[in-house]
Amino acid sequence: MITLVVNGEKRSLDVDSDTPLLWVLRDELNLKGTKFGCGAGLCGACTVHVGGTPTRACQTPVEAVNGQEITTIEGLSKNGELHPLQQAWVEHGVPQCGYCQSGQIMTAAHLLEQNPSPSEDDIVNAMAGNLCRCGTYHRIVEAVKSASST
Repeated sequence: MITLVVNGEKRSLDVDSDTPLLWVLRDELNLKGTKFGCGAGLCGACTVHVGGTPTRACQTPVEAVNGQEITTIEGLSKNGELHPLQQAWVEHGVPQCGYCQSGQIMTAAHLLEQNPSPSEDDIVNAMAGNLCRCGTYHRIVEAVKSASST
């Protein structure tokens, strides 16, 4: 039995211990916001927070996060209010196809938690591990800047 705290809710699951966290989130908990991209942890589409740290869910066996707190894109908004990054994504028209955006936002949320006033270089460096096939990188940087405290 695996126990996770997902978006603030304790969940007990009877799954194989080597099942990737991504498939537990999507298939067992029906949280479809976390995406499967490359399956090798290289693109960032599957990024979630495990104990506050960005983690590639496609490469993380669920047994490695047993008992830990997991936050997905669905868990960023509170009381029906969009997270400031989610709002900035809308205001700056960041998504084109939108497929990578949940991972992008989760990475950006961690950046802003660690550095509420990042420089443009800080943003570019933090986001470098997340790929966008549509090339909306400039809009991503602008959205992160607008959501920051600067």
